Amino acid sequence: MPRPILPSLLVLALTTFACAAHAATGPVVTTESGKVQGAVDKGVASWKGIPFAAPPVGDLRWRAPQPAAAWSGVREATAYGHDCMQLPFPSDAAPLGTPPAEDCLYVNVWRPAKAKATAKLPVIVWIYGGGFVNGGSSPPTYAGAALAKQGVVLVSFNYRLGRFGFFAHPQLTRQANGEPLGNYAYMDQIAALQWVKRNVAAFGGDASNVTIIGESAGGMSVNALLTSPQAQGLFAKAVVLSGGDGKSADPGLAGVEQIGVNFAQAKGIAADDPQALDKLRALPAEQVVDGMNLANRAPQNPATYSGPFADGKVAVETGAAFASGQFAKVPVMIGATSADIGGKTGFMVAGARSLASRLAAQGVPVYEYRFSYVADSIGKTGAQHASDIPYFFDTVDVKYGDAVTKKDVAMGRAMSAYLVNFAKKGDPNGRKLPAWPRYAGDKDVIMDFAADGKPAALRDPWGAEIDAATAAATVAAGAQ
Repeated sequence: MPRPILPSLLVLALTTFACAAHAATGPVVTTESGKVQGAVDKGVASWKGIPFAAPPVGDLRWRAPQPAAAWSGVREATAYGHDCMQLPFPSDAAPLGTPPAEDCLYVNVWRPAKAKATAKLPVIVWIYGGGFVNGGSSPPTYAGAALAKQGVVLVSFNYRLGRFGFFAHPQLTRQANGEPLGNYAYMDQIAALQWVKRNVAAFGGDASNVTIIGESAGGMSVNALLTSPQAQGLFAKAVVLSGGDGKSADPGLAGVEQIGVNFAQAKGIAADDPQALDKLRALPAEQVVDGMNLANRAPQNPATYSGPFADGKVAVETGAAFASGQFAKVPVMIGATSADIGGKTGFMVAGARSLASRLAAQGVPVYEYRFSYVADSIGKTGAQHASDIPYFFDTVDVKYGDAVTKKDVAMGRAMSAYLVNFAKKGDPNGRKLPAWPRYAGDKDVIMDFAADGKPAALRDPWGAEIDAATAAATVAAGAQ
């Protein structure tokens, strides 16, 4: 007996509808490793959790990032990948949105939904902070949708942290056989920027117009990338939020190796153990973290953790590189918050002023800012460290929720517009925005995102005080 035609047609129709529904769930882009399907929400297309390198686990722990494996079919890319392994810090500026894991080298992309693949939009790449021991790309405050609506492609990514991101050991050095070692966090950042260069055109971005932006440890990372021999040509502009002046104490490779030996010994692995490296790589990830985060990163004796150091290949001594002119001379936006770490004459505020002066003196287009605005709901004076981030991202509504005010939103609109303008043309100025002059040491004019909620260009009111404190510190250091 022949099968009824109507049920067969119904099955075919339902199957067709299901396939069409699946196809309509999000835009598909072809990357170098395979196709990824994202999502569209409120006029913005996004793709999350795209691998830009192989998972740095097992034998790849403490190795330079390796190529991501290709996949067949279409990979769903609608959720963040794991943030990198750490002990989360509850009081951080942007709490994580995913559980941390070693398998964490993922990138996220946002663009205007209607933009074509041939749009060649400016690209902004975000590098999070967290003292190199905390942080990730998943916090909602760091989402790129609001910036994408202004006509850019926003990219964020994860990089290894703590002892996963910075580690050396004599056996690692011997095994490396000339391969870069130690600064794995910076290697991840460079690998992510290389991924952007190779793939962002498929998302509608312009690989020749990339702006890197980072805050705190991310700002320090931008300083490092500006001077890294391996990062040259990967970006065209840079934004440093609370990144200091580029100077840092450096124990050198031998010192970092000894710190690695100290950590191994703390885990019962002798310095002369021929299997030390295998045993270190076999440690559970939680034991490598060993309870360290921003809250309890106090110096130990003997030391068992060291952050970035100059290896001469990936990272150089940034202070010396800036002083000698050995850096990427691209337009730079730089600044700090008014109540940043160290106060008005300390590390962040004075560091931003010092680096702005140094770069401007070498002909680099520099735009310096100070963030003095405090959200109405906070009820305090002085803008704390990292409080400028949601304004540059235009995510103050996410940060402050129902407590957000029209004044908060207006400041976010202005600051994000300055950032987008800078990404588009290397100059933050644009229609309807107060003029932001290029920084020059003799004029000393900065943009103050002022406490009254209005951006204002003015001669740095703290300039003389900061310079006097810096001079006194230099004299005291020379006398020691």
